[in-house]
Amino acid sequence: ETARNQRVPADQKVTVEVLDHLEHLALVDFRDSEGVERLQKAIQFADQLHEVNTDGVEPMDSVLEDRCLYLREDDVTEGNCTEELLKNAREKVEEYFVAPPGIVLLIKTS
Repeated sequence: ETARNQRVPADQKVTVEVLDHLEHLALVDFRDSEGVERLQKAIQFADQLHEVNTDGVEPMDSVLEDRCLYLREDDVTEGNCTEELLKNAREKVEEYFVAPPGIVLLIKTS
């Protein structure tokens, strides 16, 4: 028996509930057969990660752990137009736009 059969869960059908949840999170419509097929292929592709032997591999905090990352001051040297940009905001707090809570629902087309 191959490693895939031992370590990877059997192919699972994508339920309507999972589709609804994914659509809500990703703002993508999976309702046509092409969208469902793309999603199932993506899941099958991602399932291949179960085949990778990670025994003895330490988790990483960053893919660039082995490099020194230099931080710089976040100073604006030109184009400071904060006040002008914030005039477009419906709601703001200090110098930040305030977004409405929740995720925008998909518009259903039939």
